[in-house]
Formats: sequence, C-alpha cells, structure tokens
Amino acid sequence: MSDILIDVENISKSFSGVQALDQVNLTIKVGEIHCLMGGNGCGKSTLIKLISGVEVPSSGRIVIGKNLYKRLRPIDAIREGIQVIYQDFSLFPNLTVAENIALGSEVAKGRRVVNWKGVSKIAKDALKQIGANMDLNALVETLSVSDKQMIAISRAIVQKAKLIIMDEPTTALTEKEVATLFRIIKRLQAKGIAILFVSHKLNEVFNISEHITVLRNGKNVVSGDVRTFNQASLVKAMTGREIKGTPYLFQKQSKDKPSLLKVENYTKRNKFKDIFLELYPGEILGITGLLGSGRTEFALSLYGMEPADSGNLSLNGKQVRIKSVHDSTKHGIAYVPEDRLTEGLFLSHSIGKNIMIGSIRNFASRLNLIAYNRVEEETSNWMKRLNISTPSSDLPVSSLSGGNQQRVVLAKCLATKPQILILNGPTVGVDVGSKADIYSILRKLAKEGMGIVIISDDIPELVENCNRVIMMKRGRIDSEYAKETLTEEDLNRGLQTDVKERVI
Repeated sequence: MSDILIDVENISKSFSGVQALDQVNLTIKVGEIHCLMGGNGCGKSTLIKLISGVEVPSSGRIVIGKNLYKRLRPIDAIREGIQVIYQDFSLFPNLTVAENIALGSEVAKGRRVVNWKGVSKIAKDALKQIGANMDLNALVETLSVSDKQMIAISRAIVQKAKLIIMDEPTTALTEKEVATLFRIIKRLQAKGIAILFVSHKLNEVFNISEHITVLRNGKNVVSGDVRTFNQASLVKAMTGREIKGTPYLFQKQSKDKPSLLKVENYTKRNKFKDIFLELYPGEILGITGLLGSGRTEFALSLYGMEPADSGNLSLNGKQVRIKSVHDSTKHGIAYVPEDRLTEGLFLSHSIGKNIMIGSIRNFASRLNLIAYNRVEEETSNWMKRLNISTPSSDLPVSSLSGGNQQRVVLAKCLATKPQILILNGPTVGVDVGSKADIYSILRKLAKEGMGIVIISDDIPELVENCNRVIMMKRGRIDSEYAKETLTEEDLNRGLQTDVKERVI
C-alpha cells in the first residue's frame, strides 16, 4: 500500500546463541503515531537498532517505501528519513543550540567553510516548525532536559525525517513538559512525519498513540488500533499475566513507640531548609516535587552524600549524626539512586559482585579472608528473593534488562540489612511487570517493619504505594497528603507551580 512508510518482515536476530528477536513484524504508516511496547528485554531496543541500521538482522527484511533491505546501514536509514532520539539525546553539550541542530547538515553538504548565518537560519526555522523558541547561542549543557529534547527533534527535522523513533521520551519530563511534547508530536504528524513511540507509561500510550505493537520474549504478541485495547488487556499482553494495583495499607504503631526516623530543622544551604519529618516502622512515605524542589538533595543528606549544615536527626528515638555514607550504612540507612547505570551499578562486573559489594566486609574473618562460600550463598538468596532472572550470577550486570538491573541495585542495598530504605525514582525505565514486582517487594519489606521512602514524580506510583505523601517546593515541605485523602488529581494540582530559585 502507498501509505506504508516502513514494513519490517519476519526479522530475527540472535547474539551469541541468544535469540533477541524471532520472526518479528512491524508496519508503520506515513504520519502514524505508533507505540512499541513490551517488558524490559523483550527486544524493543534490538528492533530499533535494526530499523536504524546499527545492527544486522540474522534473517528477514526491511522495506522502506519502494526499497528493500536485507542489510540496512546507518547511512541508508538516514537517507530514508529514519531518525532515532535516544534517552540521552546524543547532543554535544559544549556546542550551542544552533550548532547542534544544523551543523550536521552543513557537514553532509561537504562544505569546508561554515555559513554561520545559514546555520542560525536552519536552526531557527526547525525550532519554529515545532513551536519552540530558545536562545540559539546558548550552550546545550546549560539547558533543561525538555529543551534538549526540542533540540534533538529539531535536528531530526533538519535531517528531513520521515520517521522519528522516540525511546522513552518522557522519562525525565514533568507533566507540563509531557503535554508540550505531545503537542509537538501532533504537529510533526500534521507534516506527515511518523512517530514510533517507545514507553512503559500506559496513560501516555493511550493518550498519544494510534496503533500499538507489543513484543514479549522477542516475539510479536499483538498489534492493533489503540481503541481495541484497555489497560488490563495491554498489561496482560506485555507480561502474560494479570496485574491489579491495590493501595498499600499501613497501620501506625502505638504513639508510645518512637518513630524510626525523625528530622527537625534539617537545613542545607541552597538545597533545602527547615525540614520536619517522621517515618515509622512499616510505613511507605512518598516525597514528590518538581526538579529543583530539593527532594533529591534531602535524600542524599540522609544518606550522608550531602550532609546537612544544621538540624537534628534521630533514629529510634536516639539522636545521631550522618556526615558520610559510612555513617548512614552503620545506622541502617540504604539508598537506591535515581540513575542505576551511572550511580548504582558497576556495569562491567558480575551480578554477584554488584549485589555483595556493599556488604562484603560482613563475610571477612579477623585476618580479612573472605568466606566466598557464604558470599555465594547470600548472593543466591537475594537473587531468589528478588527474582533476578539470569542464567548465572557470574554474568556481567550489563547483560540484564532494565528491570533486573534495578533489582540488583535493590538487592545490593538490602544485603546491608537496612532499617530504612530510600528509593529515588525506583521504577524509572522499568516495564509494568517489573514495576508490579518491585512494588510487591517494597510492601513485603514494609510489612516486616522496614521504613521506606519513595522519591518520585510518578503520581500513580505514589498513590498506589504510599500511606503519606510530602510535597516539596523551593527546598521546603509545602504540603502533606494523608492516605485517606490522597488522589492523583490533588498531587498533580500541587505540582503545577513552577520551581523558583532554590532556598538560601
């Protein structure tokens, strides 16, 4: 049919005997907003690499317009109008907005002398097409995530994109920025540009997409008009099981017992000020706020990475001082960072080493000899408890899917036997099945008496799992929402206020 832009036919791909894709089909029409879904490790990333020419298929073919490819090169994909916007946007941070948008086209023309007026005009015109307006001379490293995304989209337009593949484009965006992105996607569609939208967020998928294709274990599960799906059927297609979200119920202990954690007048200059907060055994407390609200900095202070300048911190009724990560670990506080790849894992090392790195001292004798049989036993125990799916703990942690990598980070923290667990964005980039499993793990830990803090801007996540949610703005606690009155609408309304200068 003439309206078909790209037709992927019976594509298969294996890596060292592991079948990543098995006879996969995908059809995208001109100007269509098509969503590609599936759990971590289902083959989405591999399929994107095949479409963009980064990987070579083991079998099958790709038809783009009237051209048939059994081996598509990156330059072929670019010439056919295929552009991929990855999560890191692949921009040059030390170059300006205009340079990032337009220099690629100048290089492609083979010019030895850059026409700087032409560069500015190309960049300005591209930004205008998506309704964006920014300083063309600003360095990209100084810009927000949302602005960087606009630059990446504008660059794709300059490259005469016919299909833009967006890989998890809303991961680091606020609700307001997501709405802006969706308006831009609609503008691109009006120009006849197709979008392949890859996301784990179901509400966004139903909001923006026209057609959905679901992969599971490297195979097609279902493909059809978005109107033929509902949330339950889509989750079942992705996971192979039914997942029902039920709110976490928490029973507060007697008032005679001290809180697990209590902070008073907690302050760090230019980060947060006068924080009063209590956390009880078995409680799951949520902290939310826009970027710059001080939520992450406060969490890092509790973990000893950015110690507070003043204020009191008590654990189980006893005042303590947290000045380093060693102090926090000694007092039973563990932290799951926001970026598991750069802050939570040693990607080239084994799964087992990543799990046990924080608690290896517990297995050393007086002569500092490690009892490796006990280490292996403990590693196996955490892998089973958190259901980390892998043939061997000796494999590098980079071999795991995003969901399993997050479980490894969680296992590393839990192996230190904490009494308080702080999680910053615990399910960012994690598929719906792994999300449900992580929630189940956290609830079980809470029922065992652990105090849990979830820092997140995923509103459904907070409503489903937290018995209290604290909202931070400009470095202070702005409001608190109790379980009985906690709604997504209230939290979204509370987040609408733009962040101003950080508190001094």
